[in-house]
Amino acid sequence: MQEDIDLYIEAAQESMDEAISRLQRELSKVRTGKASPSVFDNLMVSYYGSPTPLKQVANVSVPDARTILVKPWEKSVVPAIEKAIFSANMGFTPQNDGETIRLNVPPLTEERRVDLVKQCKTYLEDAKISIRNARRESISGIKDAVKDGYPEDAGKKAEDTVDNLSKKFYTKGEAAFKQKDADIMTV
Repeated sequence: MQEDIDLYIEAAQESMDEAISRLQRELSKVRTGKASPSVFDNLMVSYYGSPTPLKQVANVSVPDARTILVKPWEKSVVPAIEKAIFSANMGFTPQNDGETIRLNVPPLTEERRVDLVKQCKTYLEDAKISIRNARRESISGIKDAVKDGYPEDAGKKAEDTVDNLSKKFYTKGEAAFKQKDADIMTV
């Protein structure tokens, strides 16, 4: 019986950890007005007819705070990368010199900053929902175990452990959001 309880707690912790990891990945994709290569993590380029992640066909670097430099490993891919950046509608205007693509990151307007914070808040809410679902499933399993004969006071301790886990992960999510909020709102 104790193994079942431990499994419920472990499963809840894994689910909550995954929710925070997903939140951090989503937040890293949000543009803050500073140059960051992570904005291209999901950009797919048509490479010899098949969609390929940009990371697999080019080196993406940040020479200064307002510039992103994309240096393809093959010159023939430059037009495909440029087309992918245009079609992704990220707010960048690529400057192609034949060998590399330079992107100047424009400063964000106040209205755009507020929209980005709202988008980040949505990601935070999704993470909180995942944490709540993991907590609910775990506590439900613990309560079922108590009905099946597991000691009630030990079940209460296990529920408290899951509650503390959910509070800990809520705090992690809030901290990640506050950090991103500060990054976005800083001019």
